[in-house]
Amino acid sequence: MSDCKYRIESDLLGELQVPADAYYGVQTQRALNNYKISNTRMCDYPEYVIAMAYVKMAAAQANAELGVLDRGIADAIIQACREIADGKFLDQFPVDMMQGGAGTSVNMNANEVIANRALEIMGHRKGEYQYCSPNDHVNCAQSTNDAYPTAFRYTFVRMNKHLVARLQALIAAFRAKGEEFKDVIKMGRTQLQDAVPMTSGQEFNAFANNLEEEIANLERNAVLLREINMGGTAIGTGLNAVPGFAELCTQRMSEFCGDTLVKAADLVEATPDTGAYVSYSAALKRLAIKLSKICNDLRLMASGPRCGLNEINLPPMAPGSSIMPGKVNPVIPEVTNQVCFKVIGNDTTVAFAAEAGQLQLNVMEPVIAESILESVTWLCNAIETLRTKCIEGITVNAQHCYEMVKHSIGIVTALNPYIGYKTSTKVAKEALETGRSVYDLVLEHGYMTREKLDEALDPKSMTRSHELLK
Repeated sequence: MSDCKYRIESDLLGELQVPADAYYGVQTQRALNNYKISNTRMCDYPEYVIAMAYVKMAAAQANAELGVLDRGIADAIIQACREIADGKFLDQFPVDMMQGGAGTSVNMNANEVIANRALEIMGHRKGEYQYCSPNDHVNCAQSTNDAYPTAFRYTFVRMNKHLVARLQALIAAFRAKGEEFKDVIKMGRTQLQDAVPMTSGQEFNAFANNLEEEIANLERNAVLLREINMGGTAIGTGLNAVPGFAELCTQRMSEFCGDTLVKAADLVEATPDTGAYVSYSAALKRLAIKLSKICNDLRLMASGPRCGLNEINLPPMAPGSSIMPGKVNPVIPEVTNQVCFKVIGNDTTVAFAAEAGQLQLNVMEPVIAESILESVTWLCNAIETLRTKCIEGITVNAQHCYEMVKHSIGIVTALNPYIGYKTSTKVAKEALETGRSVYDLVLEHGYMTREKLDEALDPKSMTRSHELLK
């Protein structure tokens, strides 16, 4: 490849070749040379690129209003940022999400792309940084230590909206099944043992209500992410930013992106603080734990089909074995389980990284950002897959469920208010030993009349709260 396909740029460490048509520059190229770690790039998270564009857009506007940045340069930077926020130049953000330097490579990748696009807008060539510099102009009154965390905080805010929307759709699917199965009697179980009757509708509605709680928890913790430290620059003291920049930049970013962001009360405290990430990651973990438990239940209820519970049928999505003909596995709940395990592991990573900060900065923020971005992305995908390829297609084996209820010893619990716990235990024991039904034994021993027994053991009656009959 000839030299004409490259341009030469320089930084503290010297000169480096950069592809001539690239909007990124020398520091991005160094990051590409240094970090071949995760194969997950900044451009793999478009919301992250968009959030960084909003940060730089707001900073340029605030600096221009405060008389720090030439209006013409600021306008070119803002236009470049708007184009990026609209989804352009995504491929120009190739740096690995896993990196040293507390996110400097990500920040400089954004600064360089924006500067070179602004240069084109102003009628100059890429690399003519004397007219618009990545550091002096795009990064004016900023540091990686405020711009970088502000960007991924806002990224989480944006992505949380997608996650909540996916979760709401899944909840609606569970509620629809709750309505569809509301008259299907089945046996409830505790400790994997027969307990008392319920309906399949109650079970699926419980899944919906269980997940409904997680929406409030996610949104409650996402509020913490709206507090940003723009204007703190390197360590929160605001060095190189003029008075009023922190407040104005926060205000302009809120206006540009249409979301309310709040300046941290103490920028020195906020710069190394990772508490909001810990809380939000924990909310993701809590959702993952609940979702995984529900998938465990679905797999148990669908077990069989001949030698398991066989209460429900999951949509068949793939042949289940390379050696066992006719076997169909619950692959969608299984993959969802595995996503949940990954989210739980990512939360542990976030906890270790948050603890590892020292003094005025936490340099482990890249792995915090990557872990949470991965968790939200995987959860969004898994929840959508679970809804569309599993929950919406579930059917119930109503007659089989009813037969299990009729033959269960567990229905004797309903007789406690009438014949007492001790007598009920005696009946249950005899039924187990003889194989006879609870119904026949109660009548045979004269514990209740047939009329009262029929009323007490009506499965539909046992699934509703009611006053005890005297």
